[in-house]
Amino acid sequence: MLPRMPPHHPVLDPAAAYPKIAELRSALDSRDWSAARSLLDTAEPVERGYLIQAGGAHSGREDLLRGVLAGQPADSTAGALLGQQLIQAGRTVRTARRARDVSREQSAAFHDKLRQAEIVLIDAAARTPDDPAVWTARITTARGLRLGRSEARRRYDRLAGIDPHFLPGQSEFLRQLCPKWGGDWPLAHAFARESADAAPPGTLNPVLVAEAHLEHWAGLDGDAAAQREHLCADPVRGELYEAAKRSVWHPEFRRTHGWVSVMSTFAMAFALLDDMPAVASMFTALGDLATGQPWSYLGDPATVISRYRARALPAGGAA
Repeated sequence: MLPRMPPHHPVLDPAAAYPKIAELRSALDSRDWSAARSLLDTAEPVERGYLIQAGGAHSGREDLLRGVLAGQPADSTAGALLGQQLIQAGRTVRTARRARDVSREQSAAFHDKLRQAEIVLIDAAARTPDDPAVWTARITTARGLRLGRSEARRRYDRLAGIDPHFLPGQSEFLRQLCPKWGGDWPLAHAFARESADAAPPGTLNPVLVAEAHLEHWAGLDGDAAAQREHLCADPVRGELYEAAKRSVWHPEFRRTHGWVSVMSTFAMAFALLDDMPAVASMFTALGDLATGQPWSYLGDPATVISRYRARALPAGGAA
């Protein structure tokens, strides 16, 4: 009989995988803009994009960032961070509930924050038009303010002209292409496939294929039979495995900023396919690390991850 293993507690704080997030938080909390800029200026482009999103996810920095912009209006890093801060503030007010469960007051406050973010980001893009973090945030505000697919595409095209493989922006634009934001599934899947195929082998970008299929699965709104029919269709299974081979299973895959989220996404996709060896390969590589998304689609992320980890790695060891 196998020994009874203690409960597993996944570490969901992104700073556990990426210490620079903790450094950025500390610099911003202590109002040391010079240290924050130095950290962001020396980061790789995609890493910088993720750091700016992470930096904007915590409240209490709006005054600092507005003060920086008052003295340095062309500081697009401060503009991108402030834009993300306002977007997150709007999401906090709105909550993650379905639209029908959000009050009129919550919706109004959400859109007010997004309009504030849009004003900041328009100015940042005008002053520094080659900052991918600014265009990524502008794709988000275009979606939240329902400016339409054409406007979102215009903003994505500006981003792609700067960096055609900028994953944070690609993920944001992919959401715009989903039906709930005015797109359709053929558009969303085509964009994910094209972006994955265009990216160099071993990069993070093929996860877009998994993201698109998980959004499609979630969009079937609790119809378990339809959800399983979609994911288990042979063409979809094939796309998911091929995407993993081009990314997390590729010999040139590097654990660059974002790798935990990418492996977590593939882990959930394989879990829904009931492919426990594939899930085990992800959990083994992740160790105790994990991300709340996309596992939150299934309930409390820590609980769901622990349950699937127990199935995939029943002895608590490596696959």
